[in-house]
Amino acid sequence: METIIMDGKGLAKKMQDQMKEQVAALTAEGKTPGLCVILVGEDKASQVYVRNKEKQSEAMGMNSRVVRLAADISEADLLAEVEKQNQDDSMHGILVQLPLPKHIDEQKVLRAIRYEKDVDGFHPMNVGNFFLGNESALPCTPYGIMKILEEYNIELEGKKALVIGRSNIVGKPMSIMLMNENATVTIAHSRTKNLKELAKEADILVAAIGRGHFVTADFIKEGAVVIDVGMNRSAEGKLIGDVDTAGAMGIASHITPVPGGVGPMTITMLLQQTIDKAK
Repeated sequence: METIIMDGKGLAKKMQDQMKEQVAALTAEGKTPGLCVILVGEDKASQVYVRNKEKQSEAMGMNSRVVRLAADISEADLLAEVEKQNQDDSMHGILVQLPLPKHIDEQKVLRAIRYEKDVDGFHPMNVGNFFLGNESALPCTPYGIMKILEEYNIELEGKKALVIGRSNIVGKPMSIMLMNENATVTIAHSRTKNLKELAKEADILVAAIGRGHFVTADFIKEGAVVIDVGMNRSAEGKLIGDVDTAGAMGIASHITPVPGGVGPMTITMLLQQTIDKAK
């Protein structure tokens, strides 16, 4: 079987080209979409993510702002900064880059962002609206995955889907989005028994467990669609996914690569939701 590589990077570029036109139209109306990213501390991975967001939002013609704060900032001072951005009408989207230092309550900070400006889909109000099927900001990674599946005309209705991973950021919202498209969804995790056997039954397999090459060829059903959300480093320092992509070739019908699969779509959906807020 020929395995089709689902090019998230290419889809992201196509969408961003369209988004540039939306930004230009809004700017002509005097309403340039504004995105504020708050970065606390010197975490290297977070710095890379924030630079990418800043670079891509600027390339869109958006009003990009990065607020860099010291790792030892007090929770009260961070909350005050969030409120300052809440009050700034030129900022349509606000996100606080996670993880935060241990002395700060992440949930308290996420709740402090006005839910109308939450473009990550993490505010409890948006989580609740999403769960109830009301219009809301959506978690960007699963939202991007759904766009990839749509781009490649992957039929979801009536299909068996297995999501490996139960995080609030990916696993749980991913399962609801698949369910909303009439897939029959199972959520698995590190303590699931007979995980390999469960995976072998899945028409759609989403790996978001955070373990490099955890999903090997013997997890994958012939003809399954495999989505790899993992971002791990091998012993040699190479970026790898949760799926052994080389082993999946010839078994899966479609697969997302790492890098160049889900990652570029996550930032794209963040930018799209900021533009939507400006509208």
